[in-house]
Amino acid sequence: MTDVLDELQWRGLIAQHTDLDALRTALGQGPITFYCGFDPTGASLHHGHLVAVKVMRHLQLAGHRPLALVGGATGLIGDPSGRNTERTLNNKDVVASWAQALQGQLENLLDFQGENAARIVNNLDWTAQLSTIDFLRDIGRHFRLGTMLAKDVVARRLAGEEGISFTEFSYQILQANDYLELYRRYGCTLEVGGNDQWGNLVGGMDLIHKVEGASVHIMTNPLITKADGTKFGKTAGGAVWLNPEMLSPYAFYQFWLQTDDADVIRFLKVFTFLGREEIEHLEQVTAANPKSREAQRVLAQEVTTWVHGADALEQAQAATAALWGRGELSELSEQTLAAATASLPTTDLVVGESTIVDLLVGAGLERGRNAARKTVAAGGAYLNNVKVTDEDRPVDAGDLLAGGMILVRKGRRNLAVARRS
Repeated sequence: MTDVLDELQWRGLIAQHTDLDALRTALGQGPITFYCGFDPTGASLHHGHLVAVKVMRHLQLAGHRPLALVGGATGLIGDPSGRNTERTLNNKDVVASWAQALQGQLENLLDFQGENAARIVNNLDWTAQLSTIDFLRDIGRHFRLGTMLAKDVVARRLAGEEGISFTEFSYQILQANDYLELYRRYGCTLEVGGNDQWGNLVGGMDLIHKVEGASVHIMTNPLITKADGTKFGKTAGGAVWLNPEMLSPYAFYQFWLQTDDADVIRFLKVFTFLGREEIEHLEQVTAANPKSREAQRVLAQEVTTWVHGADALEQAQAATAALWGRGELSELSEQTLAAATASLPTTDLVVGESTIVDLLVGAGLERGRNAARKTVAAGGAYLNNVKVTDEDRPVDAGDLLAGGMILVRKGRRNLAVARRS
């Protein structure tokens, strides 16, 4: 069981910790219970949450018992952000629905069977029962204002024009109380989380020591950035959500497929469960033949399968291949086609009237009709990956793919989509 710490270090998944030797000893004495918290600040987890979940899963695979805390209470307050503005306080029913959505996602990412099965807990269950007087007398008295003010995010907010409200300022006490409650209820002795949560984790550890006289552990994972130091994440449409209705599995797969060579080996360590030998092999392949993009394909396959399942991966791979002429477009569903073509230039088509020349010009793949005709004559125009030789043949209903669309291509790389008007 202690080998898990070496594994996490090799994968670059440990940023800060209290006493790693003491934690190693605790892990070696038998299974421990640990927790990580996820606040429902939106309707879905995103790719950044996968780092903490990976840490949890590695610990679980080593025999330890995970508690996945959904912050039904802390989500109503909001952890102070680095921005100089207060978070929007969302409606209680909205936060409750988001908490339910996050619970469903976490249930797919962790193992809820067996002796060390994961458990979902919601801090609203104990926080809602806590009166203001009890909160101040039993919890608040253990916190010193100077320590709370010295935390980086609080100090930055106080230095700004808007300052910080008592509501957000109190968040760190609520999170600390979560650790105390989980220690009392489940014997939880380790809290893990993102490195930006270090101060809050320390608060919980100190509270348990003051109230219970016990020593517990905390450990953070790094916030993942790209090799050039810039923030890791965002697709053309925004955040990399895990909810397939907010970001299609195809777009999710493409996000990982586009990983830079400088990042891909590190991301394989962080986001997959591949062994050292396989990752080292992929590192050699990337160095010798970066154009093969083998490491990127493996990364995209592994993460997409973990988050969305094997069927979704198969659809994403089929769409990727079909889009570039290596598969059957007619076999793709309307949803998959819509996701695969969402970022392409579009034009309208009239069934029985529009020709390849109309579509090339309408989609902006050619500047004018004469240029479009020359492309057709040269064999560089395609409808649904089939070469078009007759510039005057109108598109008919039999040409349409699912959802009433047609893929238009000029040459090898210039794609657009025409949709039935």
